[in-house]
This record gives sequence, structure tokens and C-alpha cells, in this order.
Amino acid sequence: MNRRAFLKDTPLLMGLVLGAMESVSAAPVEVIILRSSWQTVNIGDIGHTPGVLTLLEKHIPKAEVRLWPSDVGDGVEEMLAKRFPNVKILQTEEDRQKALKEGDFMLHGSGPSLVARKDLDVWRKETGKPYGIYGITFPGSYVFQDQAAKFNPLDIEIMNQASFCYFRDSVSYEFAKANGLTCKVTGFSPDGAFAVDLRNDAPAIAFLEEHNLKEGEFVCVIPQYRFSPWWELKSKNRAVDKAKEAYNDKMKEQDNKPIRDAIIAVVRQTSKKVLIVPENETQVRIGKEMLYDPLPDDVKEKVVWRSTYWLTDEAISTYIRSAGLFGIEMHSPIMCVANGIPAIVCRFKEQTSKGFMWRDVGLGEWLFDLDTPEDVARITPAVLDMIENPVKSRAKVKKATKLVDRLFKKTMGVLKKDIYA
Repeated sequence: MNRRAFLKDTPLLMGLVLGAMESVSAAPVEVIILRSSWQTVNIGDIGHTPGVLTLLEKHIPKAEVRLWPSDVGDGVEEMLAKRFPNVKILQTEEDRQKALKEGDFMLHGSGPSLVARKDLDVWRKETGKPYGIYGITFPGSYVFQDQAAKFNPLDIEIMNQASFCYFRDSVSYEFAKANGLTCKVTGFSPDGAFAVDLRNDAPAIAFLEEHNLKEGEFVCVIPQYRFSPWWELKSKNRAVDKAKEAYNDKMKEQDNKPIRDAIIAVVRQTSKKVLIVPENETQVRIGKEMLYDPLPDDVKEKVVWRSTYWLTDEAISTYIRSAGLFGIEMHSPIMCVANGIPAIVCRFKEQTSKGFMWRDVGLGEWLFDLDTPEDVARITPAVLDMIENPVKSRAKVKKATKLVDRLFKKTMGVLKKDIYA
């Protein structure tokens, strides 16, 4: 092409290029509605949301994500906004109605059950657009004084019409299959909290310094009752459940004594200190009653009881500076392992089947049933081994996180395919 022809054709070529660019920029952005954020009085329930948001950010970065929460009060909204400034939080009914119109896909985040059954039902009936279920326990409820597993039949109907339905423990998956699950894309995918990367270092460091807890030289511990006494919290506005309260009183020493015994062994047989922490707000009091107060005086000197509740970011900033964690909870161990810190899970039947997730990710040696005497007898030796053999413990954690990451990559790939189909 000579110079005259080039100058003549350049405007036309530029027009074509700009037109193509405008066409690309005008292409619709896929909108994912994440239904999550179940409550704020439990750092694990808080953790589901930033975990799944992190996965979406990593694996489907071009999508627009809007969060449809149940509760983001008590500082949680600010915490999420700091880490995910581009995620719009749907606070009003107008926001949610707009999401029904503009959203391309609804994703039910990790949780203790099909928590947002009602909203998924509205989505599928009113919009006809696809949706998926990402890492739940099923049936997800323990019927007190009735061991038979019960669930809402609507759950199975919603699951079967989903683009995919993933369960956060294999026991839930098998139960669903035995009770009518026919969804073609299904299986095990770990709880989204495994992907949490929140941090709030300043208050965590200040607390540790105040209590002379040096990095790598302390272990975190969590207590629990058979049923969290939510009626103790003003924010819940619940009447006291007398039957559950009585059952808690009956079982609390049996359940927490093995944890207390392990604390005593750690203090007397290792150089480590112990920090008693809460995963949910009721455990602040329970930690003092069941773990700290009954300790011998020589042990108390090296044990710190955290007297206030905290949020997920500060908790993780504390956990990553510890030598490990053990206790009667699930999500603090998840967030520890996700960040390279070893953690032991103790469970009982009232906590549903979520604890078996530990076995599913290859950490079965660190899972103990408090209703099984043989398991109880092994808790203290396991805690000591975890602490005294850090290289072996961290290698076990690394192997588990590699498996979790592979599963996340696979399941997020399924979501990506559904969105960009």
C-alpha cells in the first residue's frame, strides 16, 4: 500500500477497530448473585462469604458479583467492603428485586443447610435463570430428642433443578443421594471458608503483645456446648430453650473436660502457652466457665482467656501466629488449615455431619468424636503430637490444602462454564 492509499484508508480502518472495541466493551457483564452471610455472631458463618468471594475473584474475575446477605451488621459490612470494594451488598428490597432482573446466576454459598431455600425457590420460579448450590451440609439440622434425620422435601426439588449441587461433607452427599438427589452435577466440595484470606493484624498483634503471647509459642483452644445457647444473646431475642439448656448442663463437663485435660498437658509438658478463644459469641462465657476457671493455678499462669468476641479477620490474624488450634468447633480449624496452621476438630452428633469434612480432606487423624471413649482417650496425645512435631503437622496441612485447592478449581470451573455457556 502506498502512502496516499494508506492515508485514505486509515480513517476507515480506525473506525472498524473502534467499532469492534465498542462492541466488546458493550458486551453484557455476567452478574452473579451470591446468597450468603447467614449471621454475624459466629466467625465461621461470617467466613463463608469472604471465602466464596475470594474464589469468584480468583476463578471468574470478569463477572460482577453482588452479595445478597441475611446479616452483615456488627462491623461485617465494613470488613467485607474493605477486602471486596467492588462487590455490591444488596441491603434493600429494591436492591433484591433488581438483582432478580439483572442477575444471570444465583449462587447459594456454603452453609449449615440449604439456608436460603425460600430465595432459591423464588429465583427459579420467577426468573427461570440458572442457579447452583456450593458446599452445604444436608439435611443440616439436628432434631432434638429425635434421631431421625428430617428435611424439607422442597430441598430435594430445588437441588435437582440446580445447575450443580455440591456438599461440604461426603456424609451429606450420600444422604442426599439416598433421599432422591438426581442433580447431574454433584459431589463433594469443601466449605468456602477454606478460601478466606482476611486479615486485621493491628488488633491481633496488640492483643498478643498485651498478654505476652509470642508468635509460634501459643496454641488456640475453643469450647462448646451441645447446643449453642443463643438465648443468652440479646441480639437473638430468643426465649430460653429449657430442654436444650438442661441437656447442655448434662453434657458440658463430659465434652469440655477432654479439652481442659489437653490444655493442662500442653502447659505442663511443652513450652507453649494457651489462648482460649470463641468461634461464636456464646463461647466467650463458656470458655471461662468450662476451660479457664477449673484449671489448676500452675496451669492458669500460662493460659489466657479472651474475654471479648471478635470478627473473622482479627481471628485469622491471631491463628496464623499460633502453633495450632484444637477444640469443639469446625470453622476456626478450617481457617487455620487454609492458612497453613494445623488444627484438631472434636465433634458430637448435635453438630450434624459437617465434621466429617476433616476426613474428606485427608485430616481424619485430627477428627475426634466426643461420644466415642476411644476417640476421647486419643485427644491429648494427638494435641501434643501436633505441637511437638511441627514439620510433620504442617506437611499434613499442606497436603490437605492441595486437595482443597484442586476441588475448588474443579467446582469453580463448573460455575464458570455455566456462566459463559
